Amino acid sequence: MRLLEDLAYRGLIYQTTDQEKLDQRLEQRPIILYAGFDPTADSLHIGHLLPILTLRRFQQYGHQPIALVGGGTGLIGDPSGKASERTLNTKEVVQSYSNSIRSQLSRFLDFEKAENPALLVNNYDWLGELELIPFLRDIGKHFPLNYMLAKESVNSRLEKGISFTEFSYMILQAFDYLELHRRYGCELQVGGSDQWGNITAGTELIRKTGSKSDDLFGLTIPLVTKSDGTKFGKTEGGAVWLDAQKTSPYLFYQFWLNTDDADVIKYLKYFTFLTKDQIEELAETVKTAPEKRQAQRALAEEMTKLVHGEQALVSSQNITAALFQGKVSTLSSSEIAEGFQDVPSALIQENEIPLVDVLIQVGAAKSKREAREFIQNGAVTVNDERVTDTSVLVNTLKAIDDKYLVIRRGKKKYFLAELG
Repeated sequence: MRLLEDLAYRGLIYQTTDQEKLDQRLEQRPIILYAGFDPTADSLHIGHLLPILTLRRFQQYGHQPIALVGGGTGLIGDPSGKASERTLNTKEVVQSYSNSIRSQLSRFLDFEKAENPALLVNNYDWLGELELIPFLRDIGKHFPLNYMLAKESVNSRLEKGISFTEFSYMILQAFDYLELHRRYGCELQVGGSDQWGNITAGTELIRKTGSKSDDLFGLTIPLVTKSDGTKFGKTEGGAVWLDAQKTSPYLFYQFWLNTDDADVIKYLKYFTFLTKDQIEELAETVKTAPEKRQAQRALAEEMTKLVHGEQALVSSQNITAALFQGKVSTLSSSEIAEGFQDVPSALIQENEIPLVDVLIQVGAAKSKREAREFIQNGAVTVNDERVTDTSVLVNTLKAIDDKYLVIRRGKKKYFLAELG
């Protein structure tokens, strides 16, 4: 299957400058392409995955991707998709974010490949050295005001207002494309659908500044949506991050496992590297046996392994199975810490404290009377063992690795006591 044919099957082509011509160019010889990632936080999140994985797909087909970290543009702020001005970060903060993002990008792209190694560059290397007057004379003159105002990223902000700082972002991103074209022979920029105006501004700038290349392309990928209208990539706890310290592999695994039937095949196409035949087979299971959730499990497994590795996937599966089967005592202390980080918990520093008091501290009961009723009614288990004695002390219970008591009230309400 040709590359653009595969991207089209997966629904990953939203706009292209000239799809037929691009298809021909890709079949002739390897192309150098790039996508940019501004450091607006100390980690990328799953909303960044589509452009990253699109670069990876190009590399698998023999092309050379450039991952551009926006150490320079990150100091300005992209108005695309934003209803108001971003808060500007300091140079030190942006540099710190840039370093974190560089590390994360290396998980997805092969920078050691012999034939077509990926490149990792930072646009601060050239934007940080620009002089205002020469830049305005040589680059700014190619951007008529009416041309910039017509771009969606700017036009959508005119009513509420846009600063000159963010207004200039389009020129800086266009200059990035020009600089990568000059330095590396880059001929294609890939980005989200909200980047179309910035991408075409770049192709125009390269032509206006005297490039002899006729092969300049832009390709955007669609905005990821959910069928129920809620925002993709958000949970009750906030964004789903690629950093394991911000979103644990278990919670990451659960995010994908809980995908709705209406979305799962689309996400398998978007985010995984399963073949068309494998995806179509999983699509059939959604129709014939949706209760088995085979497609969701495949999605969760592929994504967790891709982002966090095989061991993290195994651990996430262990935690999931233990919770489903009510066998938390089989988990290690590290798996307990990961799997129960979002449940009510408390640090217990007294050894001879009654379990009744612990139930109150972790939030499983509101009073001693209520705690005793839960225990007497057989509604409380500690590390899989049902407790019916209201006088039992914590030091008589077997803690996991002498550290954790996983308390379950009823069938599904979990609480965690950590012994100090």
